[in-house]
Formats: sequence, structure tokens, C-alpha cells
Amino acid sequence: MTVETKPRHGGCHCGAVRFTADLPDQVAALSCNCSICAMTGFIHVIVPEADFHLESGQDNLTDYRFNTGTAQHLFCKTCGVKSFYRPRSHPDAWSVNLRCFDADQGLSGRIEPFDGANWEASIGNINPQMGQA
Repeated sequence: MTVETKPRHGGCHCGAVRFTADLPDQVAALSCNCSICAMTGFIHVIVPEADFHLESGQDNLTDYRFNTGTAQHLFCKTCGVKSFYRPRSHPDAWSVNLRCFDADQGLSGRIEPFDGANWEASIGNINPQMGQA
């Protein structure tokens, strides 16, 4: 069964970084308790590479890497918001912050906890199709 998707728009706080992600009305998301997600309030919606489009702000992004250096955390240079990043768990996808979608996008769904503080032990529990509810 094919799930119908449509473009969902979002961006950072100041508007310098804008993106579109093709998603269904119902999404599955993860609330992670790792150090960076807990501090930034990031709620993950995994979006396949082909369904994510950076509309503007490429030159306004700066990256931050830690631990293994695999995940590429991208922040707006102006307002500091991390709207999306390249996760270690899904290197061929983007993790988009559910909180960074525009309010009128009609997204709903469920948010599940993820024990990112114990990442190595927990990563096997993530569904590879996490963005689809």
C-alpha cells in the first residue's frame, strides 16, 4: 500500500534556512534523550534523501560533529536552530526536527521515546521507515 505524501514546509527561527519534506499527514517521530537532542529539544522525523529539499540557506548553515564524527549536525549561523541534520543511524536520509515544520502543515502522529543516551544498545530498535506512521 502506497502512502500519499505531500510537500511540508519548514525552516529555522529567523527564516534564513528553509526546507521542504515530502511526508504523509501522519508521521512517526522519535524523542531522543542523548546529550545533544535533550539540550536542543530535537524531535526526529526521518526523511529519505529523495524526499528532502533544502530550498534556501545552504550558505547559512554551519556543521558540528562529535563522538564518532559521523552525524552532521547543521545549525543556522544566524539564529542557531538545528532544523535538520544527517544522522548516523540513517546516513542516506535526513532527520528533520518536527518542531521546525511550519504550524500550518497539518502534520500529526505519534512521538516515541528513544534511548539515545545508550545509543549503541538502542539503535537496533529504530524502524528504518521511521518517518511513516
